[in-house]
Amino acid sequence: MRWQDVFRGADAALIGPAGGNVDELKRLYWRESAQARRQALLPFFWQTIAGRGQIYGSRDLGSEAYVTNGKNFSYPGYNETLCGFTDWRIRSNAPIANRNVTVLEWLNRKSAYRGKVAAFGAWMVISQIVNAQRAGFVVNAGYEPFTAPPVTPALELLNRLKNETYAWDDEVYDSFAFHTALEYLKLHKPRVLYLSLGETDDWAHEGRYDSYLRAAHRVDQYLQELWETVQSMEEYRGKTTLIFSTDHGRGEAPVEWKDHGEKIPGSKYIWMAFMGPDTRALGERSKIAAVTQNQIAATLAALLGENYNAAVHKAGQPIRDVLPH
Repeated sequence: MRWQDVFRGADAALIGPAGGNVDELKRLYWRESAQARRQALLPFFWQTIAGRGQIYGSRDLGSEAYVTNGKNFSYPGYNETLCGFTDWRIRSNAPIANRNVTVLEWLNRKSAYRGKVAAFGAWMVISQIVNAQRAGFVVNAGYEPFTAPPVTPALELLNRLKNETYAWDDEVYDSFAFHTALEYLKLHKPRVLYLSLGETDDWAHEGRYDSYLRAAHRVDQYLQELWETVQSMEEYRGKTTLIFSTDHGRGEAPVEWKDHGEKIPGSKYIWMAFMGPDTRALGERSKIAAVTQNQIAATLAALLGENYNAAVHKAGQPIRDVLPH
């Protein structure tokens, strides 16, 4: 999802020309000011995360966040996020098992986290990016049914609906990945839960700005539900951090917003949000040094009290302002 939509809200250049009922979209997402538009689009993000945590990536305010892999598409972005470095051998989104060890796998190898890490994704390639066969923790992505016991009635229904509902060749609707992950969270209470959603990317590629906005708003609702769920559970309440970001950006409206990649330099710009008991409530950051995607892995580990950089020297350093002071 574009940083422009996150920080400015719905784009006037795209409401109408890019699909949907204009009057309905304006009622839902159009407001006179950028601040009001973005709150209409992402209310939990801007009311709760901005109020209690930190948000990076508003280029309008001198806060840049960007990928360093130079490719500006999904597999390189997910690898950079989860491993903390660029692998120049990754040149496509082909479902090839990642040769690199992600921070998730690195944590799962430690006794304190073994069996307490899980990853879910709407895109089937997430299984290969985290190298599910080697990684040793629970992974579920794409149309794959979730079969790890206990398979509750809710999971049975999700598996059935996933099998019966076609979205894209390699990606299910976000709802299936989210609700499967949420059910797993309630049942197994992992220490680290990774969730990748993807409808905003698919709808943008199809040029459907109306569906893109609706998907973004739905993800915001999912974040709220996830946060409220963990805060209702003793195991997580008051000691859980939420990290929210994207694998790449997109181009400018009215044409390049549909795409991303090396030929669209602006698609390197992303955004990041952090909220939890160890992160000071500094809100929307401005006039600060840039942060990069390769810092997320070490930041995640540091919030757990682990030194990822000591083991993976080429990984980006943690974002210090997010950590306890």
